[in-house]
Amino acid sequence: MVMIKEKRANKYTEVYALGRHICMSAHKARRVIDQIRGRSYEETLMILELMPYRACYPILKLVYSAAANAKHNKNFNETSLIISKAEVNEGTTVKKLKPRARGRSYPIKRSTCHITIVLKDISVDEQAEIDKTLIWKQVELRGMNNKTKKFIFF
Repeated sequence: MVMIKEKRANKYTEVYALGRHICMSAHKARRVIDQIRGRSYEETLMILELMPYRACYPILKLVYSAAANAKHNKNFNETSLIISKAEVNEGTTVKKLKPRARGRSYPIKRSTCHITIVLKDISVDEQAEIDKTLIWKQVELRGMNNKTKKFIFF
């Protein structure tokens, strides 16, 4: 079996943090992740600190870790980061037996989940858009004569 890793077009503007085998159900973690997806880094920190759910703490640690990766590895500014992708997948289930009366036992299932947080630097995208528009304006100016060039302001 051959696994092909999917390549991203904008891998230079994204950083991620991955938390594996976190002891909570994926359903409970998704409830929190749905609230922060697509928001800015600073807004996410405020939301996670004020939400009353137990799932907020490991997600907050992952967001901090992804921001530290962005600052240390790519020199991104924390104010220009947004959460571009946040997903929760089910992990392994730890199965135990609890002893009960009359020699019986009941199963206990302890579910885990894997959480991925991807941060994207929007200032790099904005700079690329600005560069693209300036190139198009220079191409348009090459086709004009000198009299009309004087009256164009950017």
